[in-house]
Amino acid sequence: MQLEDLRKLLVLAEHEQVTDAAAVLEVPQPTLSRLLARVERELGVRLFERDARGVHPNPYGELVLAAARDLTGRHDQLVRDLADLLDPDSGTVRLAFLDSMATSLVPRLLHEFRAVAPRVRVVLTQEPNHEILRDLAAGTAELAVTSPRPSGPHGWLPLQRQRLAVAVPAGHRLAGRTRVRLRDLEGEEFVTVPPGFGFRALVDELFAGAGVVPRVAFESVDLATIEGLVGSGLGVALLPEQLIGQLIGGRAVGVPLSAAGAERMVGLTWRTDRRPAPAAARFLAFLAEQAAADRAEPARPTSPPQAALPRGRPQPGRRSPRRTPPVS
Repeated sequence: MQLEDLRKLLVLAEHEQVTDAAAVLEVPQPTLSRLLARVERELGVRLFERDARGVHPNPYGELVLAAARDLTGRHDQLVRDLADLLDPDSGTVRLAFLDSMATSLVPRLLHEFRAVAPRVRVVLTQEPNHEILRDLAAGTAELAVTSPRPSGPHGWLPLQRQRLAVAVPAGHRLAGRTRVRLRDLEGEEFVTVPPGFGFRALVDELFAGAGVVPRVAFESVDLATIEGLVGSGLGVALLPEQLIGQLIGGRAVGVPLSAAGAERMVGLTWRTDRRPAPAAARFLAFLAEQAAADRAEPARPTSPPQAALPRGRPQPGRRSPRRTPPVS
């Protein structure tokens, strides 16, 4: 029994005449009669009573017709819901991002995208990088704003270069410096993220290159919490300079760091081994275009997605190049 068989039974029940129902369905009358007989044989029960006036559902038929209305209705709703999700103008984008992007980069990106795609819905997930990669692999996230660039089947679109600075409490001995070296942090209690995180690997590499072993006093997966601990006088930290003084009340002071490689690149990533939904492909194309405009030169994702915008739909309009505030 197919879904279309149930639809034909509903038409037959509405007209109560095989001839009339066959005319509406544009099928021969014998075909509809055979369909009814086949369904009754498959279910093992008579569904319609036949008499001189036509065909009429009996109690068993009413039960089947109720199920038919439910099943066809749910199928039709599913088709409508999927069409909405897959529409690049009104679909859904599932975007994951690092906690540290919650107050700066992500809100700006969403604000700019909403101006050109106001009906697209963006579902946000805020989580550490290793969970972002897990969700991308599972398909629960389509795109992600993260750092560092992941290996494996991931595309990459650079979005923002963030220089690292030393976060110290107000009134700290280093707070008035114009620049700090990593050796100046020897003996200081240090606050950072736990081992296993990409940002911790960057910090450890910088200290190792300077021949300094930091005294780790506190660890947190959240950069906002780290800045708050520093602002409360519980240690010093290395943080992206854009975040210092902005995450929790501005209680920490940022001092420029003099160290080669003291920066991280934040970018957009996605799986290259699957086709993104049209709305996600549109968001990616928009960000690639914005990145090109910001740099005033052509830019393309490192590994283009397998899905492009559907033919015939306009690409998001290119905005005029604008200058972004210098990171350092």
